[in-house]
This record gives sequence, structure tokens and C-alpha cells, in this order.
Amino acid sequence: MGLDRNGHAKKAIIKLLEYLNDGYEWIVDIDLEKFFDTVPQDRLMSLVHNIIQDGDTESLIRRYLHSGVVINGQRHKTLVGTPQGGNLSPLLSNITLNELDKELENRGLRFVRYADDCVITVGSEASAKRIMY
Repeated sequence: MGLDRNGHAKKAIIKLLEYLNDGYEWIVDIDLEKFFDTVPQDRLMSLVHNIIQDGDTESLIRRYLHSGVVINGQRHKTLVGTPQGGNLSPLLSNITLNELDKELENRGLRFVRYADDCVITVGSEASAKRIMY
């Protein structure tokens, strides 16, 4: 069950509690460290194109991604990642992480994702170990 930042943490917690109450008490925590900094922009734009299919909007999004950052007064290009804290970043990260959601669903796993944090619940230690490897 993928949720964005505006999908309310409360819903994510309630869904997680449902899984735990159903006996899925082993948790595998997926840590997408530095996710926003490492999103492949070309792959992201391909996913955006599949959803939007509007050249003008896609061009604006690409310019937003390439707008760069200022570090110590110097502008640096951003050819990878999404601007953390930017208005579009949560939406763009969810477009990317929707692929993860689909894969977890296809595997029949019970999971909760809140932005770039994800936990998978399973019924045994053996199942948890299988997921981790």
C-alpha cells in the first residue's frame, strides 16, 4: 500500500497495525537512503511521460530537475536526483516508487510505504530472511 506524504501517516500506521493484527509480525524495513539525491532523471522522465504525455509539462519538469543547486555561492548542475524539499519532489518520488509498489504487490507482500520509507510485514523469520536476500 503506497502512500505519499499527503496520504497521511495516520493511514500508514493504521494499515501497518492491520497487518500486525493479522499475524504478520515480522518487519523488514527498507531504507532508501539518499533516495531523493539518487533518482535517475532519465528513468523518472520516462515514467512521467507515460503518465502525463504532454510535452510542455514534461519540459517544465525536466527544467525543474536540471535547475541546479547553489553551494557556497556557486551553482552546480543537477543531472541526477530531485531537489529535496522542492514542491514537485514528493510527487516525482512517488511516480518513481510506484514501480516498487507494483513489484511488492506482484509478489503478494503486505507493505506500507510512506514517501521514501517502506516496511514489509511477513509471518515468520524465514520469510523475512528470504525478502532480505
